Amino acid sequence: MTTRREFLEQGAATIAALAVPALARAATPRFAELKARPARVQLAPPTYPKTEIWGYDGAMPGPELRMAQGARIQRSFLNELPQASSVHWHGIRIDNAMDGVPGLTQPAVEPGQGFDYDFVVPDAGTYWYHAHNRSTEQVARGLYGALIVEEPEAPDIDREEVLILDDWLLDPETAQIDPDFTSRHDRSHAGRRGNFIATNGRFDLSLDVKQNERLRLRLINAANARIFVLSIFGMEGWTVALDGMPLSEPKPVSEVLIIGPGQRADLIVDVTAASGETAHLVRVEDQEGVSQVAFPVSGRAAAARRGSPHPLPPNPRMDISGMEKAVTARLNMQGGAMGTLDAATLDGERKSFRQLVEANQFWSFNGTIGMTDTPLVSVPVGETIKLEIYNDTSFPHAMHLHGMHFREVTKDAALGPFRDTLLMFGGETRTIAFVADNPGKWLFHCHMLSHAASGMMTWLEVT
Repeated sequence: MTTRREFLEQGAATIAALAVPALARAATPRFAELKARPARVQLAPPTYPKTEIWGYDGAMPGPELRMAQGARIQRSFLNELPQASSVHWHGIRIDNAMDGVPGLTQPAVEPGQGFDYDFVVPDAGTYWYHAHNRSTEQVARGLYGALIVEEPEAPDIDREEVLILDDWLLDPETAQIDPDFTSRHDRSHAGRRGNFIATNGRFDLSLDVKQNERLRLRLINAANARIFVLSIFGMEGWTVALDGMPLSEPKPVSEVLIIGPGQRADLIVDVTAASGETAHLVRVEDQEGVSQVAFPVSGRAAAARRGSPHPLPPNPRMDISGMEKAVTARLNMQGGAMGTLDAATLDGERKSFRQLVEANQFWSFNGTIGMTDTPLVSVPVGETIKLEIYNDTSFPHAMHLHGMHFREVTKDAALGPFRDTLLMFGGETRTIAFVADNPGKWLFHCHMLSHAASGMMTWLEVT
C-alpha cells in the first residue's frame, strides 16, 4: 500500500451563474461553436504517423478559453463524434444546469446534436473543460482544453504559460491510441496510464526565456490517472494558487509539487539559470528527473531579480463558517486489486467480489458501486458539511467535487487550501469541509477516470 510519505520519498529522490434554459438541439447555434470532432495531430515524433484523436475544434489541446472574472461564457457545443458527449467546466462554481453531467444535470448530447452552455465565471484562476460522458475514453482521446479566468489586476509578471500535462497510451508501432478503455487491469489497479507523456500535446515542448524573467506557470493535470510529481531546475518559484483558488500567502517551491488528475497549480517562477543554460520543469519518476518542459535561456530580462511575489487577490466566498454545527457524513472507499472488498451492492443487488469482477466493476463507496438513487448527503443551501473520507484501498484516488470548493480539516483543526480535488493515498483518512452554497445535484467522484467508470461515483444534493 502506497502512503503519501512513501510517494513523496519516491518523488523526491459567487457570483451565481445566470443561466438561460439549455436544450439539446440540431438547429442553428446561438453562440460561438465549440465542436467535438475527430482529427489527426502529430503527437508522437515526426518519424511516426499522425495520431487520430478527438478534439474540441479538432485541436489538441482544445482552444484556450480566456476571459475576465465575472464575464459570461456562451458556447454552443456541437457533437460531431460517433458517440454521445457533454462538456464539464471543471472547477467553476457554476449553475447546476450548466455542469455537464449526463444523467444528473443534463441529457448526453447525441451525435449531430448540440447544447448551449451559458454561465458566468465567478472566480479568477486556472480551470479546464473536458468531456464528461464515457470520460475514460473521451478525455483519453483528447477532449479537453484550458479555461483561464483573469484577475481584475494582473500580478507582477513578465508573461504566463498554460501547461496542460497529459499521458497517452499509444501503440508503439503506429502511434495510435490504444482502443481498450475498459481494461480490467486499469480499472482494478491505478487506472489507465499512458506510455507517452506530453505537455500541450507536445513531447518536446520548449519555451525560450531570459534570465531574471518572471513567469506565471498555470499547470493542469488532464491525465486519466497519472500523478505528476514535479520540481523546477534553473528557476526559483512560489505556488500562488491551487485548483484555481489563491493561497493566502505564496508558498516557496522547495521540494516536489504533486498534482493529481484534475488538479491544477499556479506557480510564479523567476528564471535563475544563466544565458546559454536551460531551465526545466522536471517530472520525477522512479527517483530520477526528466524534463517535462525545457526553458532555454538567452539574454537577460533584468539586471536583478524581484522580491517575493504578493498573494493573488482572494476569490469571493472562500471562508468556511458554521463548523461547530456542520452536517457530518462519512465516505468509505473500498475495492480494487489487493483490497478488502468482499461484496457490494451493484444495481440494487448484493454481489460477491467475484461477481463484481465479472461485471468489470471494482470500487465501492459505502458498500455501493456507482450512482445511487439517494444522495450521499442532502442539505438546505447555506449549510456547512464536514465529510470524512477513508481510503481503504491500496491505490491513490483524486476525489473531485463539482460545483463547490472545500478546505481540508487538518488534525489540529486548522483549514487547508481551498480546493476542488483531494488526492488521497492508500490507508489515509481525511476530512473536508465546505459551505453548501450552490443549489443543485453535484457529482463527487474519483478523477482517476477508470475508477469512476468502475464504481467510484456518488452525488450530493443542495436544496
